[in-house]
Amino acid sequence: MQIQTHIITSIPVFEVDEPLEGLVQFFVENTYSHVAIVHEKRFIGVFNENDLESFDVGRKIEDFKYSLESFFVRKDTSWFDVLETFARNEANLVPVLGAEDEILGYYDITDIVSVFIEMPFFTEPGGILVVSKELKDYSFSEIVQIVESNNSKFIGGFISEMNNEEVQITIKISGESMNEVLQTFRRYNYSVLFGNVDDQFIDDLKQRSDYLNKYLNV
Repeated sequence: MQIQTHIITSIPVFEVDEPLEGLVQFFVENTYSHVAIVHEKRFIGVFNENDLESFDVGRKIEDFKYSLESFFVRKDTSWFDVLETFARNEANLVPVLGAEDEILGYYDITDIVSVFIEMPFFTEPGGILVVSKELKDYSFSEIVQIVESNNSKFIGGFISEMNNEEVQITIKISGESMNEVLQTFRRYNYSVLFGNVDDQFIDDLKQRSDYLNKYLNV
């Protein structure tokens, strides 16, 4: 996925020797969380809007260099890593750097998310499943094999949660064999946490539970 066309060049950067007042005015007029600071046109960090509350606007930016955060992406950074940079730093604006650490522009989270949701995972019709397994036994190739062995098509998937013991994978599939896919996942010791179609396994459990309750009440 090419996202370089979404680099914004109209948002300013600030030289470290500029007055802090201009930086404050920028945040007053915009809803961005961060903005890039440079020294002789080379990136040295980003200023967080939340840090400005305790600063004297009559001083210069360089007086507060110690508070600069250091996150950015390159022009060739993948869209997934760009999304991760936004998430890790709780930012809605991320600077894009060139080979000499010059500022090429910014990515805006709104633009990147709009590109993300145009992916086939979101646009193609199909069913969503969330499965989990012990981390040491997890295999993405096995997941794809399970889906395709039941005459379904694997549209996409990603790790939605992970800890030291377990991994959760969200997948999207197409086809008429959702229940067969669910049963196969269980045979391979996956836990099915979510399926947005009728699950025959759950229906069977309910029927057996109802039967047991009737038996106990006789």
